[in-house]
Formats: sequence, structure tokens, C-alpha cells
Amino acid sequence: MDVTPATVRAEHARIRERESVPALINEVRDRLGPLFDTEVEHVTADQYQTEVDAVFADGDRGVNVAALCGILRELDCEGDYPGFVIDEHLGRLLASTVAGGEPYALLAEATFHFADAHVHGLDGEAAGVDDLDAALAAGFQTRLPGWSWTESESPFRVE
Repeated sequence: MDVTPATVRAEHARIRERESVPALINEVRDRLGPLFDTEVEHVTADQYQTEVDAVFADGDRGVNVAALCGILRELDCEGDYPGFVIDEHLGRLLASTVAGGEPYALLAEATFHFADAHVHGLDGEAAGVDDLDAALAAGFQTRLPGWSWTESESPFRVE
């Protein structure tokens, strides 16, 4: 794999235009909200695209996101199970990289596994493609507003 500025720009465009991700974010939020006894706002395609732009505006983060997406898009393993560990590992890493620093990175990793359990690739797709979608949804849903506990000051803040 050769990752160049052109590769990163192409991945940015591909992720930005991936219409299935905002829908998946909203599905994840619809499933998670009741588990945490909260209502979580849906995100729009415009909010998602703005956040994709923000991730790729950080060149160091953008190159890592682009590389992880490229690997997951191509990752396949005969019978899938032997590749299960690596696509899960890479998906978790992609979700946390998109989300940013702690504690959001850890939340995104946990959300990745939840999302991945509900995302299934199409027949003939590489095994990593569904992990790619789950990771993007987990990482971006963690970054985007809508959760009540991210909308206010932390009660643990020391002044």
C-alpha cells in the first residue's frame, strides 16, 4: 500500500460521500439510547460530512484514517474466521482514531463492537468492509453531538 496525499484526498472523498454511514450512526444511536436510558439525537448527512472534513483537516489523523480504511476495504480471509481477529482489531483502531483522544477513543472502541454486531457485509464483499462501516459509524457517532453527557460541563471538573 502506498499512501500519498492523493490517496488521503481520495479516501476523504470516499468516506465523506458514504451515505450509509450517517444512517448507521442513527441506527446505533437508536439501539444504544434505550440501553443508557437516554434519547440520543440523530445526525444529518451534513453534520457527518462536516466532521469527516474535521478529521481529515488534521493531516496526521487523516493519513492514519485513510490507511486503516484502505486496509479494511481490501482485507479478506478465506472462511473469514481466521481474519476475524485482525479485522476486529483494525476496526477498533479506526473507530478510536476517528473519535480522537480519551475518553472518546475508548467509547468509540466499545461502540465499534456494538455496531459491528449489527452490520453484515454483502455476499462477495471482503470481510473487512462491514468492519469499515461499523468503525466509521462508531468513531463519528462518538465525535458528533447528541449525547446528553457530552453537551454539558463535567460534574468532575475542578476549578
